[in-house]
Amino acid sequence: MRTAAAAWLLALIGSGTWAADAGELARGKELFGKIQPSCAVCHTLQAAGAEGQVGPILDELKPNAERVLRALRAGIGVMPSYADKLSDKDMRALASFVAQASGAAP
Repeated sequence: MRTAAAAWLLALIGSGTWAADAGELARGKELFGKIQPSCAVCHTLQAAGAEGQVGPILDELKPNAERVLRALRAGIGVMPSYADKLSDKDMRALASFVAQASGAAP
């Protein structure tokens, strides 16, 4: 019974993911190459035409949107935080684009 209640509660509050619309995905793609430093400088992502040589190959890593959002907010390894450069809305758009473009999103 507790398991069913926990599952219901998680369904009610959501899994922390969100659905992106076409406009949000287009904005994310634009940001991938536009923000400074650009994601494309370090990361390879075929859908963005990016062939970076430093960071993980996103087409292989297939990070979900939450993972990308965490990296954008806090930075990871040599990747800087973008919290002071992007709004939360823009970070979500970028995270959604990367997840969708890499094949992690449904």
